Amino acid sequence: MSTSEGRAAGRADRARYTQLLDHAGRTTVALRAAPGGAAARPWGSGVLIAPGWVLTCAHVLAASDGRRRDTGPDGVFGVTFDGRVVPARLAYDLSRPDPAAGPAAARADLALVQLLDPETEHPCAWLSDQPATLLEDAYIFRGHDASGAVAEGDGDAGAGHRGERVVRDAGDGGDPRDGRPEPGGGPGTRGRGAHGVPAGPRAPAPPVDPFIAVRFGARDARGLQFGSDVRVSPGASGGPLLDCDRGEVVGVVKGRHQQDHVGLAVPVTALRGLGPEHLVSGAEGLGPDPYHALMSLHDRWHWAGQDLGRTAGPTWFDAQHMIMAGRGRLWGVQERLQALDLLARLPAPRDPLVVEAAVGEVLERGERPGAWLLRTWRDGHGALYQGSDPYTELRAFVHYLRIVAQLTADEVRDAPGDEAAAVREQAARLAEFVQAKAVVLQPQDRRRIGPVRRRPRSVLVEFEPLFYDEGGQELFNWSVSEGYGQGQWLRVDVQESAGGVPFEQAREQVLRRLGGRLLRADGDAGPNARVRLEVAVPEGRWDTAAGQWEVAASTRRTARLRPVGPGRAVILRDQGRREQVDPAWLRRWQGLAAARELQALRIPPRPGADAGSGSAEAIWRLLETAGEGALPALCHTVADGFGRDAVGVALDTGFPAGLWPAHGHGEERDCDAGCEEFHRGVRELLQGSGGVARLPELVRQLRAKAAEAAEEGTHWARDLVLLYDDPEDPIPPLFTDRPQMSPR
Repeated sequence: MSTSEGRAAGRADRARYTQLLDHAGRTTVALRAAPGGAAARPWGSGVLIAPGWVLTCAHVLAASDGRRRDTGPDGVFGVTFDGRVVPARLAYDLSRPDPAAGPAAARADLALVQLLDPETEHPCAWLSDQPATLLEDAYIFRGHDASGAVAEGDGDAGAGHRGERVVRDAGDGGDPRDGRPEPGGGPGTRGRGAHGVPAGPRAPAPPVDPFIAVRFGARDARGLQFGSDVRVSPGASGGPLLDCDRGEVVGVVKGRHQQDHVGLAVPVTALRGLGPEHLVSGAEGLGPDPYHALMSLHDRWHWAGQDLGRTAGPTWFDAQHMIMAGRGRLWGVQERLQALDLLARLPAPRDPLVVEAAVGEVLERGERPGAWLLRTWRDGHGALYQGSDPYTELRAFVHYLRIVAQLTADEVRDAPGDEAAAVREQAARLAEFVQAKAVVLQPQDRRRIGPVRRRPRSVLVEFEPLFYDEGGQELFNWSVSEGYGQGQWLRVDVQESAGGVPFEQAREQVLRRLGGRLLRADGDAGPNARVRLEVAVPEGRWDTAAGQWEVAASTRRTARLRPVGPGRAVILRDQGRREQVDPAWLRRWQGLAAARELQALRIPPRPGADAGSGSAEAIWRLLETAGEGALPALCHTVADGFGRDAVGVALDTGFPAGLWPAHGHGEERDCDAGCEEFHRGVRELLQGSGGVARLPELVRQLRAKAAEAAEEGTHWARDLVLLYDDPEDPIPPLFTDRPQMSPR
């Protein structure tokens, strides 16, 4: 290629940056004395990053002798952009030491300035969500006063309002500006407010310094270093460092070395250290989690700027599209823009470690921590750019967003109120977005991202009977599933064979693994959580005393065994009830849930073996006509005979809950004082329950007291069985090749 052809190709490539440079120039501001005060040169620069917020260096707000700048009343000073000066005040100073963190804690030379007029419209720069390493094509920007005066600087690096180019190569030996956008040129140089709305006439563009070729740009322990072929003029401290290859602001210019041509910038990822402790006295602030709030404002503003009905000019993302065109990315500018808007509408993660765990799961790096601090879902998104091929990159982002959607939904799964409902709605929107983006993935990858580590609410053990020969032995298969509510289950262990095993053997197989499974589910559920144990058994096994099962207390190979019932809620479920919700079952459940008070419905014993069908009909009538708050209670054994029939009738008439002892008496003896104590205890339990939803925990508390003999008169509850069958959370399908996650 000839020299002239090379220059022409360079000009065509650099022309793509013109629009981006214009956007960056219009978001760069100058900081100066209060509006209306004595004329003075600007103190330094800053960059508009969210509606009403300017990011700058903390040292810009200090004079050369280290003292605070002279400001107006209440610390008011001026921010200049678009030919106007607006009032502002320092809100957050990240260079202030945190007393709780100790003297050795790292501090960033960053500050957030708040514009005081909430009606001020302005554009916003795009802050990168990923750490910057090597800078191959970048610019720095410096703000100007309305009069054209440049920032006075304090030995800092400087640049023109339209930018000083930072490159690795000085070119081909020709004019340094050959093929580059002219400082004041390019489309769209007229100032605009938020979402591109015209903001009125601007002052004439002041003179600017020429573009400066820079020999390198890279990150080290001190921050982002960049070097030029000539000394950089002062004045850009607090201004943005723009990576043109990515179309993002990756740093805030901090200063330059006195003896050479090297400059230093603070990475924008240092903002992740922003906390409420950095709020200055008298400022309003952004709430208890200012970093999450700030970046949510940033991401939502940029998404709103893409409104198809707008009549404004090109946006920052239009410029990014122009830069990224032809790179073959499957997760491009549009996908990132929409994903970050959806993430911005979710609450902050409950713990930054949750973000790290989600990223680690996607990148398959186990428990090894990443190299960068991750605070929010946005930070996790930025950590997924690994230089992979386009398909692998798309798969990673889809997988990560799937995890975030599920974790967020689980956090508010059972929470009441409009706020929790709104979070569930936003999580559902994110899940729909993920589903739409996953359609291009290969089937094995769609299956891979389906089972996500979630916050379980229960562990279900299910015994499936295979044979019922009267003269033979009943044989069973079994499975263990984690439950997430609303009929969503993930099968995590299964014993399935053609012949099955006896019930006692199946139970022993389950118990050998159940302790570790419960502990893992507790860990996934959150700090100090104890998930519920649910046991689904067929008719004839309703006397299963699951609350008295003993399981391993830790994951040690020789761990001691402890009863499960006193430490966690344990409930029994009917193995015959599944996805097909009987109307009577749902109606009874809704009646119990709405009842102001629950009443024990004592099932009377059969009057005699020769009573015929009349007594059975009496049980049917009793149960069918029971009130909404009624809950059956039996003191008979439910393994066979009258008790088994009575429970069967209760289930057939829709009752979702019931109480009985695992070792109730048979028909060979009548009720005695122990039965009366049992029924009295059940009545007292239900009268003070506060609703059916609290029953599992109340029964657990009773079991704990009975096990410790801590309270007189609770021994009757040691083997208490609670049938608790929620039709809004039916047990999963029988063993099948269908996907593991059961539909609602």
